[in-house]
Amino acid sequence: MRDVIKNLWFDDPRAPITYLNETAVRIRAGILLIIPIIISFTLYDAWFMGKYTVDLNTLTDTYETNWDDQIIYSAEVVKRIKDYSIQTYLLIFALFDMLSGLFVLTSRLSPTILLSSFLARNSRVVWKPLAPKRFAWILGGSMISVCLVFFNPDAFAGFVNDLFGSILLPTTYNYIPYQVPTTLVWFCVIFMWLEVVFGYCVGCKIHSLLVWLKIINDECEDCNDITKRN
Repeated sequence: MRDVIKNLWFDDPRAPITYLNETAVRIRAGILLIIPIIISFTLYDAWFMGKYTVDLNTLTDTYETNWDDQIIYSAEVVKRIKDYSIQTYLLIFALFDMLSGLFVLTSRLSPTILLSSFLARNSRVVWKPLAPKRFAWILGGSMISVCLVFFNPDAFAGFVNDLFGSILLPTTYNYIPYQVPTTLVWFCVIFMWLEVVFGYCVGCKIHSLLVWLKIINDECEDCNDITKRN
C-alpha cells in the first residue's frame, strides 16, 4: 500500500521515460467504461423513446376515424423535459480524470488511478510507456468534450458568444446533430472494451502510426512489454 501511494501505477515517476502498469490501466478503463455506457442509454432514451408522454387517464374516444378507419382518441400529451445534470457531472468527472492522467504530478488528483493502482497491487505487472497512453487519453478527452457540449449547447454557445462579442452559435436549438455524440459514445465503449478485455489500445496504435508517419515526434515504444529489462 505504501508503494501504491508513493508511485501510483508508475514504474519510476522520476525516470526520463515514464512507464505505467498496464494491469492498472486496464482496471481503470473498466471503471471508466461505466460512464459511456450510461451516456449511451441516455442518448437512446432521448432520441428513440419518444419526446412526449401520454396520460392514459385522460384518454377519451372522439367517435371519429381517420382515413384508414382507425379510431381517433384525444388525450393529454405532455412534452418530456430532459434534465442532463447527472450526465453532465459524470462527463465533467470523466474529463477531469482523463486529463489528470496525462502527467505524473496531476495523476495524484485522479481517484480512478489511485483505486486501480490499489486493485492491481498484487497482480502481475506489465510495464507500458506513457506517451501512447497519453495520446489515447487526449483522444478520449476530446470525445468527452463534444458530448459535454451536446448536453449543454446553450451554456457553451453563451460562453463562446460572450467571449467573441458576437452571435457565433445559436442558443435556441442544439447545433450538434445527435448522430455525433451517439457515434463518439459507441467508439468510446468499443475502444475501452478492447482495452479492458484484450489489452488492445486503439489510441496507442494511432499514436504509433502517427509517429511512423512522422506527423508527431514523440518517441513511441509501441507499448513494448519491458518486464524483462535489466
